[in-house]
Amino acid sequence: MSPSVQAGIDGVLALAPVVPVVIIENPADAVPLARALVQGGLPAIEITLRTNAALAAIRAISAEVAEAVVGVGTVREAGQLAAARTAGARFAVSPGATVSLLDAAAGEGLPLLPGIATPSEAMLLIERGYRFAKFFPAEPAGGAAYLAALASPLPQLRFCPTGGITLETAPLYLKLANVICVGGSWMVGRDHIAAGAWSAITAAARAAASLRPIA
Repeated sequence: MSPSVQAGIDGVLALAPVVPVVIIENPADAVPLARALVQGGLPAIEITLRTNAALAAIRAISAEVAEAVVGVGTVREAGQLAAARTAGARFAVSPGATVSLLDAAAGEGLPLLPGIATPSEAMLLIERGYRFAKFFPAEPAGGAAYLAALASPLPQLRFCPTGGITLETAPLYLKLANVICVGGSWMVGRDHIAAGAWSAITAAARAAASLRPIA
């Protein structure tokens, strides 16, 4: 595995207990949204490739919000890695981990957080030298209890669980030794984004940034 595949990803994931997972419909919303999240204490932001506005949003945030560490999410194909890097993304997140995507990431120079949901998928990443993975979809796949069960047989990996996690359930994951942070979208609802409710998003981000593990 190329050393660049995950170089620096640990620092990104350690910036805050939550990485916001954002769907942008209108590129004009990208900069004020990023500023609202940064103000609330969530500087690492994943912009998902679920709309045609995603790359423009990444480009705008990268250019105008210096405090933000903007990444790309829902990466499924090799070409998306290159396009996101060109747009200014500083990390990439995928829902799964195909051989072709991992091969592409090895030569792209954009740190990748690949998704897994099973021990076999986790072992494939370990064979390639990965130390961090996305656990997705976290709640439907078994939740915090499932992830805790992976810690002993697969100690090489730490996770960013994402999928169905809420403000209330996030601390259940954050207390696990093999979790570095969680991904979530509860603080960036589409209604709030469409309404330009930036202060509400900042308040929700601040609550997320203050999360601590449940003892």
